[in-house]
Amino acid sequence: MIGQRTKPINKKRLFIRVYVSLMAVILAASLMALISQSMEARAQENPYSITQTAAMPEETQLERENISATGDAQNKRVIRADSVLIHYRGQTTKTTAGGETAGELLQRLGLEVSGEDVVRPGLDEKVFDGMEIFVDRIVTREETCAVTLPHEVSRCTDTTLSPGTQQVLLEGSDGELLRTERVTYKNGIEFSREPIQETVTRQPVREIIGIAPDRDPEETSSLEIGDGYIRLPTGETLTYTHTAAIRATGYTQTDPGCDGLTATGTNVRRGIVAVDPRYIPYGTRMFIQNLSGSYIYGIAVAEDCGGDIKGDRMDLYFPTYEEAREFGRRVCTVYFLG
Repeated sequence: MIGQRTKPINKKRLFIRVYVSLMAVILAASLMALISQSMEARAQENPYSITQTAAMPEETQLERENISATGDAQNKRVIRADSVLIHYRGQTTKTTAGGETAGELLQRLGLEVSGEDVVRPGLDEKVFDGMEIFVDRIVTREETCAVTLPHEVSRCTDTTLSPGTQQVLLEGSDGELLRTERVTYKNGIEFSREPIQETVTRQPVREIIGIAPDRDPEETSSLEIGDGYIRLPTGETLTYTHTAAIRATGYTQTDPGCDGLTATGTNVRRGIVAVDPRYIPYGTRMFIQNLSGSYIYGIAVAEDCGGDIKGDRMDLYFPTYEEAREFGRRVCTVYFLG
């Protein structure tokens, strides 16, 4: 009888055990589903990072995959690193970053940015893979330097020289000016230069070279002046419209007020005459000799003027002081060429 009661009791215990095991399996499955849903929600919130509670890969493996890990050993955030080129004041370096702005990256690397720096893109720009950051130091200052003004060289005919020769009648010299410029430097290298002001501290002096005429006057025929024409010793014939007796004085470029240029902007040379343009207009061509005909100045043109020249007065230019002094003051016959 005892053995017959034992069988139902064993079946009941077996049923209970199976039920408990089944409920444990269902509970475990539900818990795993809940954990999976939680992890999926976190991944959607931050697609670039994951949180792991299991053991993390070795550090060398992270480096090979170009990622970095932050957090403690049990809960690490894995962030994929972005490759960034930084051009800092002319020097280029390559680094990695992730989840930070350009300004934060520069600060982390100890790269100072001051008010003289121009940053491209802005400091608030988020870093991305392949990004290039430019930090250029721009400095602008004023600089003053001396600049040489080259002198010009003029040549004129000098009848006192032997045929085929020439002589420096006035030594030339270079001038100088001070130039102030606004100079901009980019990373220590000159980027632009803009003139601001120029001041001439020394005017250049024109060099005058006398050249002997091609023909020796002694080998030519004599001058012939007729009614309305002039036949030169060279054989050339000129025509004139009228004549006038005018007081003339010799001058040279060493005289006060003469700087090598005429009032009309041409170079001084033999054959240049200073006149009162109200009496003799600029550009008037003339043939000049003294009243007696013993001295011939020759062909001349009115291109200069002087403060003491009023009315029927003129100054004849001579290449040297000696010639001008020898001529002195004379009354000349002026033939106005047609």
